[in-house]
Amino acid sequence: MGDPSLALPGGADPVERTRVLRRAHEAFTRDGLVGPPVRTVIAKSWRRCARARVSPECAPGPALAEADLRGYREQHPLSRVMPLFRDLVGAFAAQGAHLLAVCDARGGLLWVEGESATLRRAERLGFVPGARWAETAMGTNAPGTAVALGQPVQVFGAEHFSRLVHPWTCAAAPVRDPATGRVLGAVDITGGDGLAHPHSLAFVQAVARAAEAQLALLAPPEESAGRNTLTALGRDEALLVLGGRRIPLGRRHSEIMALLAHHPEGLSGAELAFALYEDESVSAVTLRAEVSRLRSLLGAGILLSRPYRTAVPLEADFTAVTRHLAAGAVSAALTRYPGPLLPASAAPGIVRLRRRIEDQARAAVIARADAGLLADWVCGPWGAEDPAVWRALAAALPPRDRPAALARVRALDAELGTGPGAAPGRGPGRGVAAPVATYPQPTRS
Repeated sequence: MGDPSLALPGGADPVERTRVLRRAHEAFTRDGLVGPPVRTVIAKSWRRCARARVSPECAPGPALAEADLRGYREQHPLSRVMPLFRDLVGAFAAQGAHLLAVCDARGGLLWVEGESATLRRAERLGFVPGARWAETAMGTNAPGTAVALGQPVQVFGAEHFSRLVHPWTCAAAPVRDPATGRVLGAVDITGGDGLAHPHSLAFVQAVARAAEAQLALLAPPEESAGRNTLTALGRDEALLVLGGRRIPLGRRHSEIMALLAHHPEGLSGAELAFALYEDESVSAVTLRAEVSRLRSLLGAGILLSRPYRTAVPLEADFTAVTRHLAAGAVSAALTRYPGPLLPASAAPGIVRLRRRIEDQARAAVIARADAGLLADWVCGPWGAEDPAVWRALAAALPPRDRPAALARVRALDAELGTGPGAAPGRGPGRGVAAPVATYPQPTRS
């Protein structure tokens, strides 16, 4: 059996493969049925698109205005490796009538460059800088699916969810922040059937790794130089960057550091124990032993006592999210929100903080009434069964796309008892135990 990560198995006829995939695409969009020969990665993406109520006839919405895009690109971390992308991919793209594209972590296209005739074709498609090509906006496509999965992906012809994109083939790989593991965006090659070759996927993976290596070597931007950071959103075990040193934390240590980051003024032993342990009978000796192990891991002078606090300022990713939300920068907040805070944690203080952050983000997304942001939210495990957000999404969609979202609202209302006249406080996340499901974890390095 061939490599499932490759769009075109060795020796396969592209014409016959296209015919088979178009029949499979038609069967899925008509009956919701999908199976071999559609690859698993594509079948799962199609199902996500269906859950997000993406239409197979979808087309990109309006792109960002040039002035807005220019400012956003200048401050984006991937702007620092664009010369490398152009050096490695630019000549290859121009010679093969392909395009180099770079997107952000929400699937927004930052740069699209390449041979002029191919660029003109892409413009007619809406594949232009400033356009949003997230899975939730344009269905299965290499850059949007790569950032959704955090994995490299190759998409051939009719594997694209949108029929508009069936004449194209693309390969993309995510680029991560070497300090935190957070997905910054993706680098993509888009063009014709020739890109279904195995070398194309390997090539973009190598380019992405080269970009990460260069980001690691570059001096950090002035505003982030010397910062100590904690990355704890969407992952069960946090990553601490302390004085340039990367320290993966275990679950209990992750909880302690998240609580101390949230309380820079410090916590007494009793306060920290109350926030950490479900069992109130846990002794102070147990807490002191855990803190002692953490102090050994961090090094001398980092973790102080009476009250427990860090000796150095610590910037947590969830603090950045709440800061963006407070300023009304909802898109920026969601770009930095890969999932709930330490989702597997049952520590009472973490559960309360996780719920507070999620409620703030959820309320901001509903208030913004942006179809793209709402679709992103309901496609996450934390929003898939939230009828209020589905209802807001239905209201934000154009009339032709509204019925499917409303059907999802009715189904959830019936299942969860959240419709008109339901008892107060019912619904996802209200009065139920903390979820035990975890979320895709960044690759450790």
